[in-house]
Amino acid sequence: MDVDTANAMIGLKLKNLRKQYGLTQQELADRAELTKGFICQLENGQVSPSVVTLFDLIECLGTTPSEFFKEDNQGQIVFRTEDYFEKTDDVGNVTCWVVPSAQSNQMEPILMTIQPGQKTEEDTPHNGEEFGYVLSGRVILHRGDRKKEVKTGESFYFEADRAHYLENPGKRPAKLIWVSTPPSF
Repeated sequence: MDVDTANAMIGLKLKNLRKQYGLTQQELADRAELTKGFICQLENGQVSPSVVTLFDLIECLGTTPSEFFKEDNQGQIVFRTEDYFEKTDDVGNVTCWVVPSAQSNQMEPILMTIQPGQKTEEDTPHNGEEFGYVLSGRVILHRGDRKKEVKTGESFYFEADRAHYLENPGKRPAKLIWVSTPPSF
């Protein structure tokens, strides 16, 4: 994390705490023996406070350094393309983990592109369930000895108690969202 990002995060946390306690910038400045201008610049990430000044502000806001710097236990809830992890196999099929930390969650959503005439690796039977939604193209779902065609706008859902995989019989790539629970590695 760079200095500007750290300043912005500290400033935002201070601003949120100040507002939570119903203080104006001037009131906080008076309590900490600082200027309103400095508080404004600090909240906007434009200046870096000294450690002593930061600890004074934290104390003025009725908290402790350990509480102030405690990580938000809710974790990341929005993921952007720069967060994704993507893998392309030998035949050009692309698997994109759209929630990179999903292996520690109860489900694992992936965005998958299967090239024409290709198939996914066969997944062995396991406890859990599988869900998919075809965004474009069509796929053949193989589950045990059964095969089902799934087209654009259609979905599938099944228990993963049999070997399963997808194949693209079409002439263009098939794109789908596939969610497994629990995550497989």
